[in-house]
Amino acid sequence: MVVSISLLILLVKCRNGIQHRKNCWQDGVSGTNCPIQAGWNWTYDFQVKDQIGSFFYFPSLSFQRAAGGYGGVIINNRDIIPLPFAVPDADVTLFITDWYTKSHKELRKDVERGTNLGIPDGILINGLGPFRFDEAIVPDGFPFLTINVEPGKTYRFRVHNVGISTSLNFRIQNHNLLLVETEGSYTVQQNYANMDIHVGQSFSFLVTMDQNASSDYYVVASPRFVNSSSWAKATGVAILHYSNSQGPASGPLPDPPNDFDTYFSMNQARSIRWNVSAGAARPNPQGSFKYGEITVTDFYVILNRPAELINGKWRTTLNGISYFTPSTPLKLAQQFNISGVYKLDFPNKLMNRPAKLDTSLINGTFKGFMEIIFQNNDTTVQNYHMDGYAFFVVGMDFGVWTENSRGTYNKWDGVARCTTQVFPGAWTAILISLDSAGIWNLRAENLDSWYLGQELYVSVVNPESDGSEAGLPDNAIYCGVLSSLQKDQAQRVRFSSSPSMSCSSTTILVLLLVAFGAFIG
Repeated sequence: MVVSISLLILLVKCRNGIQHRKNCWQDGVSGTNCPIQAGWNWTYDFQVKDQIGSFFYFPSLSFQRAAGGYGGVIINNRDIIPLPFAVPDADVTLFITDWYTKSHKELRKDVERGTNLGIPDGILINGLGPFRFDEAIVPDGFPFLTINVEPGKTYRFRVHNVGISTSLNFRIQNHNLLLVETEGSYTVQQNYANMDIHVGQSFSFLVTMDQNASSDYYVVASPRFVNSSSWAKATGVAILHYSNSQGPASGPLPDPPNDFDTYFSMNQARSIRWNVSAGAARPNPQGSFKYGEITVTDFYVILNRPAELINGKWRTTLNGISYFTPSTPLKLAQQFNISGVYKLDFPNKLMNRPAKLDTSLINGTFKGFMEIIFQNNDTTVQNYHMDGYAFFVVGMDFGVWTENSRGTYNKWDGVARCTTQVFPGAWTAILISLDSAGIWNLRAENLDSWYLGQELYVSVVNPESDGSEAGLPDNAIYCGVLSSLQKDQAQRVRFSSSPSMSCSSTTILVLLLVAFGAFIG
C-alpha cells in the first residue's frame, strides 16, 4: 500500500513504528526533514511494505506532542494472510496520555529551567477527561468517553500511550485483555487483567463482552510508579457501555498493581512473547527469522543520565553526549556532501570525559546485526524508540549489564517492536538487523528527556549504492546551509478554508491544518 499525506503546517510529523523501508526522507524528524513552514504544504509519500499492526503519528518538534496532533495508523494483513485469531467484530482505538493545563510552550520552558514536570492535571482517554467515578476527586461536568458495545461480541482494542512522560496501567473492569499484537508483531496470546503501557508503546487486545451487563464498566488508565494518594486526580476513566446495560458504573475502580512494584512490571514485560508460528506481513511464520542465530557485528552500551548543566543549560545525555540539532538535516547534508554537519563517532560506551553537546552519529554496518544495551541511570522509567526498524527485545534486568547477562537472553521468541522501556537502575538489551539504508532516529520517548538531548541517529550506508534506497524527493524542503535552494510555494494555504479528503484502496490523502510548527514522528 502506498500512502500520501499532505500537511499544511510549520511542522514535521513522525509515524511511530512505520519503517519507511530504505526511505528515511519520509521519517518526519529533524535529522531527515526541514520543518514545513506555516501556510506551506508538503506531501509524505511512502510505502508500508512488510508491516502489519497498530501505530500512531505525532508532531516531533519543540514539545508539540504535549499539545496533541496525534492519531492512529493501522496496517492490516493482506487478504492472503489469515489473522492468527478470529476476525473481531469491530476495532476500538484508544489514545491514553498524561495532560497538563499548561501549554506545550510553558512545559518546554519548565524543562529548559530544570523544573520537574510534576503531577499531570489529568489522564485523558481519546482527549476526554475522566468519568466522575469519585465526586470528591472529579468535578462535575467533564466530558468523558463512552465505548458502546454489544453483548457476546469481541472487539480489538488498540491502545497507544501517546503521553509526555507517564507510564500508564490500562484495565477494563471485569474483563480480560487477550494480548494479540504489539507494534507490528503478533504475540503469543495471553490474558492479562491489566497492562503497563509505557510512553510511546502500542498494544492490541481482544476483549470479549462476556459479562451480564448489570451495570456499565470502568475503562481505566492510571499512572504507575507514583504515590497513588497524591496522583489520585490523575486517573483516566472511560465507560464501557453494553447495549443492554442495566445502570451506570459505580463503586471503586478496578485495582491497579502495587504503586512502586517495578518487578511486577518487568516480569509482565518479559512475559510478552513473539508468536513464532503466525504469519504477519508475509505468509511465512514470524519465527522463520531466527534472530538468535545471527552473529553480532555492532555493539553499544548506551547509558543515560538525569538532566545536568552543560554550558549553563539543562541537558540530558546518552553516553555523555547531548544531541545538538544542526540547522541542516543530516540526510540533506549527506545527500549534498556537506562536511562539518555531523560526525560518525558516537562512542560504544560512556567515555571518561565531561558531558558535551555534539552531533555524533552511530556508524552502522549495512546488513550488520547490532546489539544495544540501554542502561538507565535515571530515577524514572525511560523509554527508547528506533525509527526505520523493529528490534528484538531479548533481555531486561535490574543492576548493571555485564557480558554474563547474555546468558539470560531470549534468543527464540523475544518480541519484535520499536519502543522499549528501561526501568530505573536496570538495563534492556535489543538486537537489530540493519538491512534498511538511511539515517535513522534513536530517541527517548519521554518528551522531557528527548527535548533536552536524549537522541542520536544511526547512519546505515549501502556501500554498493545499488539504487535500492529512495532518492531525494522532488518536493524536498531545504533549510540551513541549503536554504538558497528553496523556492517559495506559489500558493499559500488560507487557514480559513476547509480541508478536503479523498481516499481509495491504494492512496490516502490527508490534509491537516495546523497553525504552528512541528514534524510527524
